[in-house]
Amino acid sequence: MAVSGPVSLAHDAGATLGEGPVWDEARQCLWFVDIKAPAIWRFDPVSGCARRIEAPDQAGWVLPTREGSLLIGLKSGLHLLDLESGGFANVAEVPGEPQHNRLNDACTDAAGRVWFGSMDDDENRETGRYYRFERGSIVVVGPRRMTITNGPAISGCGRHIYFADTLGKKIYCADLSEGGLPGEARLFVDIARDFADAYPDGPVVDAEGCVWTGLWNGWAVARYSPEGELLETVPMPVANITKIAFGGEDLRTVFVTTARKGLDEAALEAQPSAGGLFSFRSDVAGTATTPVEMS
Repeated sequence: MAVSGPVSLAHDAGATLGEGPVWDEARQCLWFVDIKAPAIWRFDPVSGCARRIEAPDQAGWVLPTREGSLLIGLKSGLHLLDLESGGFANVAEVPGEPQHNRLNDACTDAAGRVWFGSMDDDENRETGRYYRFERGSIVVVGPRRMTITNGPAISGCGRHIYFADTLGKKIYCADLSEGGLPGEARLFVDIARDFADAYPDGPVVDAEGCVWTGLWNGWAVARYSPEGELLETVPMPVANITKIAFGGEDLRTVFVTTARKGLDEAALEAQPSAGGLFSFRSDVAGTATTPVEMS
């Protein structure tokens, strides 16, 4: 068993669509977003204090940069957030994105490149794509024709990348070349096989090469072996689990973002902590997030 501690509510954020948790090793804090509010959240697990920074548009993800600022994936493109002034500065527009699309989920690789996806904001059209951002340049990579993209997630060895097709209930895997480009994507796991009513949300890879995924409408986090075998299910007190991040000094504290989106009044009454940030301890560590290389 990878889980070694109970699930607890770390911060009652009440997020409409909490997403994209990422551990900032330099600051020893967790960043995450509320896409629909929209806002950037900073959580300090030692003090338990949280700070909310209002965003000017829907924020799909947040990533720390080598220079100390934050790179934010807004609906209008990639922006740098200056934490001292609170200002957002556009650094790149995503070419060819339809007006009805927004950005959704991201990660970095060991070289500090950013991998991210887009999706139809109405969740109807298969206009989602995956991209790689490298020092100002954005290129299309990976599988296409998805309605809701999630991930990507890259293994610690740097040889594999995982893409989630949320509405399709599938996670795909592709091999990465030495130049950092993915090969043909192949099916890694069909979530419907193990969770009939759930949808895979943001995947993350741990230090053993196992893939963790949040389960939207699944009341749980799932852990899969590198071969796609279900190893463990971590029950959660709310239905919509979006993504996890490994953090803390030993990268063994698992932080979990959740959402209130889509829940009616009765469901919210039954799940008063929906949209909160949760945490539990793991016997298996995660891998450190490489800061974004902007230049």
